[in-house]
Amino acid sequence: MSIVINIDVVLAMRKMKSIELAKLIGITEQNLSILKTGKAKAIRISTLDALCKHLKCQPGDILEYQENNQ
Repeated sequence: MSIVINIDVVLAMRKMKSIELAKLIGITEQNLSILKTGKAKAIRISTLDALCKHLKCQPGDILEYQENNQ
């Protein structure tokens, strides 16, 4: 996939655990894991908004485009 999700990087920078973030944004740990691993097919704007709010970051800090070399 061309879009890379950097939630783990931002979590580490904020010294926050996944379980804590999942509770704050109102999704399950399993769904957060799906987002973190890039297995999600879509992300709601409201979820991205909550991620940015609680991680105190911009959407570009979480989402990154990488050109495929295939």
